[in-house]
Amino acid sequence: MIKTLLARLRQGHRTTAYPDGPAPRLPQRYLGRPSLDPAKCLDGCSACEQACPTGAVSRAGLDIGRCLFCGDCAAVCPTKAVAFSADHRMAVRERGALVARGRPFAPAEALDRESRRLFGRSLKLRQVSAGGCNACEADTNVLNTVGWDLGRFGVQFVASPRHADGLLVTGPVPENMRLALLKTWEAVPSPKLVIAAGACAIAGGPYAGHPETHDGCAEFVPVDLFIPGCPPHPLTILDGLLRLLGRIT
Repeated sequence: MIKTLLARLRQGHRTTAYPDGPAPRLPQRYLGRPSLDPAKCLDGCSACEQACPTGAVSRAGLDIGRCLFCGDCAAVCPTKAVAFSADHRMAVRERGALVARGRPFAPAEALDRESRRLFGRSLKLRQVSAGGCNACEADTNVLNTVGWDLGRFGVQFVASPRHADGLLVTGPVPENMRLALLKTWEAVPSPKLVIAAGACAIAGGPYAGHPETHDGCAEFVPVDLFIPGCPPHPLTILDGLLRLLGRIT
């Protein structure tokens, strides 16, 4: 027992200081929020469109909600019109805000004053894995570890929708999960929120257009926060949640 306590003391404080302190250093290979500069596009060039597996990028714009962050579009673009930054801030309130057309990106705004009063200090979420591959689910679970300690912000995941203030949905919502999602949503007492996490929950991800999926959850439930990524980094999820609650601006 003494050895265990001594080992714990040597480990020190492991929880990230974010948002009060600097954001954790992300890996060099991390692909953050992408951008598209149409002015750099060559006439007749469609290399990025052909490389993208989900049709997220074209000369008309780049849909971050459909992006799988594979980086293929940036790799084949001869003029570097498409580029990935190291910025983890990608969550937005409106689906249309995820379509980049060369304009500055605006992160998610906070809920209205009354909603912040209700959820700002205590937000309980029921996670619904609607056909996900478990990548988004795994990175969401990471937030419960000592390194992130999501509970210090009053945000917790609960087992029953009847104990929840909202849903965090992952996956493209296949037909077999449609009814389960709707019943879970109905079981959450009002007022309630919905958070769509990952490319699948936002736009179907690599399964978009498949006859057995519904290209995300927005068709069935009103989404209050879109968190893009495949999967979204834990820092991206945390940043989106805190912005929604007005904890950071």
